[in-house]
Amino acid sequence: MTAYRDIVIAGGGMVGVSLALQLAAVLPENVSICLVEGYPLPEPVAGGKPDYHPSFDARSTALSYSSRLIYEKTGLWEDLQQWLCPIETIHVSSRGRFGSTLLRAVDYDWQALGYVVENAWLGTALIQALHRRGRVELRSPARVVAAHPRGTGTRILLEGGEDAALEAALLVVADGAASGLREQLGVAVAEAPYEQHALIANVATAEPHRGCAYERFTDQGPLALLPLLPAPGGEHRSALVWTLPPEEAEQLRTCPPPEFLQALQGRFGYRLGRLQQVGERHSYPLSLVQSTEQVRQGIVVMGNAAHALHPVAGQGYNLALRDVAELADVLREGLSQGLAAGDLSLLQRYETRQRADQERTIEFSHHLPALFMHADPVLGMARDIGLAGLDVLSPLKREFVRFAAGVAGTGERVGG
Repeated sequence: MTAYRDIVIAGGGMVGVSLALQLAAVLPENVSICLVEGYPLPEPVAGGKPDYHPSFDARSTALSYSSRLIYEKTGLWEDLQQWLCPIETIHVSSRGRFGSTLLRAVDYDWQALGYVVENAWLGTALIQALHRRGRVELRSPARVVAAHPRGTGTRILLEGGEDAALEAALLVVADGAASGLREQLGVAVAEAPYEQHALIANVATAEPHRGCAYERFTDQGPLALLPLLPAPGGEHRSALVWTLPPEEAEQLRTCPPPEFLQALQGRFGYRLGRLQQVGERHSYPLSLVQSTEQVRQGIVVMGNAAHALHPVAGQGYNLALRDVAELADVLREGLSQGLAAGDLSLLQRYETRQRADQERTIEFSHHLPALFMHADPVLGMARDIGLAGLDVLSPLKREFVRFAAGVAGTGERVGG
């Protein structure tokens, strides 16, 4: 007899584990939750809280204010405290133009506008919290290789692990932008290549960042420097996300460090003094990837499998977390009403609730880089006036902050 689970999550990355934690926090104890991940997940650590040892080369994620609210509800935020670098201010500017604006957390009665955390430590905190909670079944290493409709649910075929198959009321596909399971299910994607690459590295600077994140728009694309906690070899450390044409990105990824630092200094300037050191450099092509379906009877597509965004303003992961929180809330409501977790009308309720947030965030991330790369002088003047105007038009600036923080369209208060 095939084993049954109410909810199976395919993909144990940060989105999949975040969803498992959220479901475990809000759903009744009799609802079975299974997380399937192809790579071996870390074992439980005694006490559940590993010591923090920052790495100069670690990749990082920016968490918005909305993500803090979500993680607070699951109890994860306290675990993350020692690994977070608060973003107290955001400086937005356009290279070679006069327009700029400064967003400050203190102006809105917030401790921070966002937080930067190294991915290794965010992942560690998520997994250890999952181990401590104990109610989520972990299948690792194992992989969902196929799924087929079966009655009102889904039959799931596994590779590795104990059972070769599971029956589930709901399968959540969260295995990344290049999702093989999404393809196997026949869910098409719409892809719009940006013909740019994101170059990622950590850099050490002569001057402290003082909790300031820089978003600098250039004629080639946006350049962001996000504040990080100190690490051996980098007392003043920031995470770089630099959008470039593919050829230039490859040249800068492989060139000698002094040449790289000189090029970056020329683009960013001296707001943090002289750039002193760069760590490992990585680059990847950028595309807007959107699943043409996010829900079917018994199936939800989430995270990068549902929508992979341009990295400008760091909106992608934070949008995925808001999807996670909304899905968990909808499932809680539906199960209390006697509906199955995979009920199509219930999943469509989730899709309807998140549609405005997704459309708003995707449109913002998609069009903002092109707006600043456009060479038209009249448009350039309008951009400069718009950026400068944020500093004198408080209501407009407040709404901009609400959007960047992921609380636009909610009742969350921003400022007085």
